[in-house]
Parts: sequence; structure tokens; C-alpha cells
Amino acid sequence: MGSGWDSVWALREEFIKAMTETAIMVSIASSIGIILGGALGVWLYLTGDRQLFQNRLLNESLNWIISFMRAFPFVILMIALMPVTRAIVGTSFGPFAASVALSLAAIFYFARLVEQNLNEVPRGVIEAAEAMGTPPRQIVTKVLLNEARSGLVLSVTILIIAVLGESAASGLIGGGGIGDLGIRYGHQRYMPEVMYAVLILLTFLVVVIQTAGNSLSKALNKR
Repeated sequence: MGSGWDSVWALREEFIKAMTETAIMVSIASSIGIILGGALGVWLYLTGDRQLFQNRLLNESLNWIISFMRAFPFVILMIALMPVTRAIVGTSFGPFAASVALSLAAIFYFARLVEQNLNEVPRGVIEAAEAMGTPPRQIVTKVLLNEARSGLVLSVTILIIAVLGESAASGLIGGGGIGDLGIRYGHQRYMPEVMYAVLILLTFLVVVIQTAGNSLSKALNKR
């Protein structure tokens, strides 16, 4: 047992490198997912029934696209996007390459979460803002997003945790990161202690992220 965990310590530089790669993937994909997915989710909501920019055809089209893209298993999506990834970053391997598929998945995943958050905002609050002559942009920024801020923080938390999990899966096809380390050493080289260390590390990260997200959401919740 002791010698097994000594081998984990001997791989500490590999762990540091893997954590750096994971941080790169999670940071890039989460940032792009929040910005573009957030905008897509807001637009999906605003084109819905009885909303500011009601447009049934556009809303149904956006709904279909989001549902279609979310149906892809992440590893399959990574493989399918390899030609696009090579065109963008010059390679289909490594954390930056994996970030392409991760970002695309994050955009549509977060868009759906944002739509759900905005649907929970009381309709009366929006109608009151409209009755006061508030411009649409201010209704979105100062009413909708402000009212949904607590739920949006939880959605960001869920997104980051989901991206973290998918970044681990990217190791299956050369994405790098902590998942790749677990596969190369824990599985392929029959070092179960490395796999256990990876699992403990990922669990710790998830707990920290979730706890931080819950605390911030609770602080922002004014209901």
C-alpha cells in the first residue's frame, strides 16, 4: 500500500502538468460557454411565447438546434470535430484542441440552463417593467438577469462541474489533463493508486466548486 502511494508522489510533476491542462480546458470552455451560451439562452427565452421578441419560428429553430447539439455524447463530438479542431488550433490533440469541442458542448448546455432560469422569473415583474416604459435592453439586464442571478450562479456552477467531468473524458482521445493521467497510468500501466488519486482529486474539486457556487447563490438570493 505504502509503496503504491509512493508512486503517486513520484508522479507529482505529472499531476501538476495534468492539473494545468485541465485548468486550461475548463477555463476556456466555461468562459466561452457562459458568454455565448448565455447570449443564446437569453435570445431563446426572449423569442418565446408572450416574450419581448416573440418569434415562434426562430424560437422553435433555436430549441431544435440546442436539443440536437446536446444529444451528442461528448467523446463522439470530439472525434467528429477533429477536422475543425485542426483547422482552428493546428492539432487535434492536447488541451487547446480539446477546448474546441468542450466549448461547443458548453455553449448549448449553458443556453438551456439560462432559459430555464429566466423562465422562473415571475411574469408580473417583466410586465411591470414594460408598463413603466423600460427599454427592452434594460428589461433584460436590470430585470431578467438581475432577478435570475441566484439561479444563474448555480447554473454556472453546474456548467463548470460538467466541463470538468467532460475534460476528464477528453483524455480518451489525447485531450490531456487529469483524466488522461488516470487512463495512462491508472488503467494502461495497471497503477490503481493513480486512478484513486485522480478520483479523489476530481471529487475534491467538484465539492469545492459546488460549495463556492452554493454560497454565492445564497448570498445573491433576495427572494
